[in-house]
Amino acid sequence: MNKKIQLQDLGNKDFKVTWEYQEKLFKEIVDLKIQNRREETNIETPNYFLYVEHPHVYTLGKSGAISNLLLSEKQLEAKGATFYKINRGGDITYHGPGQIVGYPILDLENFFTDIHKYLRFLEEAIILTLKEYTIIGTRSEGETGVWIDVGTPFARKICAMGVRASRWVTMHGFALNVNTNLGYFDNIIPCGIKGKAVTSLNVELGVDNFDEQEVKDKIVKHFSKLFECTII
Repeated sequence: MNKKIQLQDLGNKDFKVTWEYQEKLFKEIVDLKIQNRREETNIETPNYFLYVEHPHVYTLGKSGAISNLLLSEKQLEAKGATFYKINRGGDITYHGPGQIVGYPILDLENFFTDIHKYLRFLEEAIILTLKEYTIIGTRSEGETGVWIDVGTPFARKICAMGVRASRWVTMHGFALNVNTNLGYFDNIIPCGIKGKAVTSLNVELGVDNFDEQEVKDKIVKHFSKLFECTII
């Protein structure tokens, strides 16, 4: 059972290039698990945690509705944004500069075999990170991710989540708005949920150019405690 996770910060990278890289790591783990079962070996499977920032892009999960994208192909091009329909759960979301995107690619058999627990732990890592900045992040029943002021007319989402899992191997993950230009969310119905706003760390705290590396470090700290792992 391998509880070490390799941390890779990819910097600013195209969504499709990163997606293909995720798929490569994902397949590497799945193939090794298949080999272990077929050959009755017990080779440790690796785990990865990717940090990345994407250029402007909208992604639609496999259960999402294309009607939640409010732009035509020509309008997307004018905004310098791309669009992909992808293989994670959830509906539509936006990724762009100033947003911390985390893609844990884990063999959950190294930790626990419970996808709901996995999602709750991802949320909890963000909730604990926000708490360090005096922001009270919470869950919204039936809506994966992290929210602020749930149950009020001012409910707003600060972190979106969507994952894929097969043979207990995960990919995709979370997107936390830090210094994000929230205007790009006006071009979609975020996560397919009407009437609820989105927000970011810098908006909530009134701070320009928030220290993203500091936030990344805090997320990793809480993630490692929750998963009882070593991040290298």
